[in-house]
Amino acid sequence: MRAAWRKPWPPWRVCWRRRSALPASAPACATVPTLISQADLRKAVAAAGFEAVETGGEAEDVERQAREAEIAQQRRYLIVGLVFTVPLFLFAMALDLGLLPMEIAHAPWTNWLMFALATPVQFYVGWQYYVGAYKALRNRSANMDVLIAMGSSAAYFYSIPVMLGWIDGHVYFETSAVIITLIKLGKYLEARAKGRTSEAIKKLMGLRAKTARLVRDGQELEVPVDEVLLGDLVIVRPGEKIPVDGVVVEGRSAVDESMLTGESLPVEKGPGDPLIGATLNKLGLLKFEATKVGKDTALAQIIRLVEEAQGSKAPSRSCDQVSAVFVRLSLP
Repeated sequence: MRAAWRKPWPPWRVCWRRRSALPASAPACATVPTLISQADLRKAVAAAGFEAVETGGEAEDVERQAREAEIAQQRRYLIVGLVFTVPLFLFAMALDLGLLPMEIAHAPWTNWLMFALATPVQFYVGWQYYVGAYKALRNRSANMDVLIAMGSSAAYFYSIPVMLGWIDGHVYFETSAVIITLIKLGKYLEARAKGRTSEAIKKLMGLRAKTARLVRDGQELEVPVDEVLLGDLVIVRPGEKIPVDGVVVEGRSAVDESMLTGESLPVEKGPGDPLIGATLNKLGLLKFEATKVGKDTALAQIIRLVEEAQGSKAPSRSCDQVSAVFVRLSLP
């Protein structure tokens, strides 16, 4: 059997009962980031008869595949939508503007042609909006999917009895197709933008050092960067990346911080100066004390902010709120 987790491992949380006038059920809690390391966890898992497997690379590959699949799907929907919508829109505009001969403009098959072009867009390209609208209505809410499905369906299904001659009026097949295709264009651009942001996050993650050289019990050890603890004494040789954030204890060097500041000139570092993880030590040997590790480093904070910006849905939530009100006002 295998046990797996994603790095970095979150800090352990220790709680105890308060000896005070507060209720006995109210525990006091404190976060102890250095109480246990991943190395200790691996030893405990191995002692229990399991094998600890790190899934960082595999998780990134799965995420990349899912992202590429989403972009490919949105691209396919957009292409199908454009193939049917562009000729449908041009034909409908030519009819409305009187650019076609009378024998074509008043032929009974013109409405059927527009129906044939609009139907694949309505029920193939726009099917996910029907699914999303059904799920939203099942949860007694109204979102953008409900608004899109309702607006496009109104134009499409109103045009069918007009096409069959049951009622007099104008067909609006091109309206429903254009609505869905334009929204699909926006979905494709959104998926591609998110893909580029994810690639930027992956490149940021690639800036991190994989190992660190520590001094423990008078011995120099090379360990994975995830096993560095607060207060560890870290050695960085010329040409190596600084693994975590810290403060110089011994040595002088010039550090390339262009990955963070954009400044191409190296910055002189000496005892007492701060160091930022993932920056490059250029000249001398540095010995520093780790002050921020794991998710608390400057690079990890940058990655977290980019991920939060990528996953932000504030505009969509605002649209959903407006859509909920608009749908209620539109219904009789």
